[in-house]
Amino acid sequence: MRLAWLSWLARHFTEYGYSQGLLRAAIGTLAVLVTAALVWLSLHRNRPLAVALSGLVSALGIGWLAFH
Repeated sequence: MRLAWLSWLARHFTEYGYSQGLLRAAIGTLAVLVTAALVWLSLHRNRPLAVALSGLVSALGIGWLAFH
């Protein structure tokens, strides 16, 4: 599912406001994914909650980057 999301993001990269350039977009996306991984690791004992919150962090972070 995450690979599908990343492939979709790559196809629509120029449409969603990553207007600050490729390097800044890559840094921002990597920061969002690292944050989601930290959420996952901090909640790994409760797997359903970890999956839900890390997915939410990823979606909201990349969405925010895309539209701002």
